[in-house]
Amino acid sequence: METTYYDHGTPTERWERARMFFDAKDYASAARVLGSLVEEVPEQTGPRLLLARAYYHSAQLHRAEDELRVIVERDPVEQYARLMLGRTLQRQGRHEEAEPHMRLASALAGDFEQD
Repeated sequence: METTYYDHGTPTERWERARMFFDAKDYASAARVLGSLVEEVPEQTGPRLLLARAYYHSAQLHRAEDELRVIVERDPVEQYARLMLGRTLQRQGRHEEAEPHMRLASALAGDFEQD
């Protein structure tokens, strides 16, 4: 197997490279680096969440949804993943499906309606 720039280096080096691409708004390149990193360390939430964000920002909404669903299945109270899942579903026009995730994300953030 040939090593490319995107999958070269230690997991820490690839994480830093992915963050550089993400910060530079090169979401497709960030996703390329993060995809292999997530395969290597599937139990870690950070790389998977950043991968979902990269997919979201590069309009790969179904891929973003898939990654976010893995996160919320493993950790149902992961507030940011819930929020991102709700926004991803909204962006796909699936507002009814998004609503419970948005409400739960608000509750987890402490945003309760005042009477």
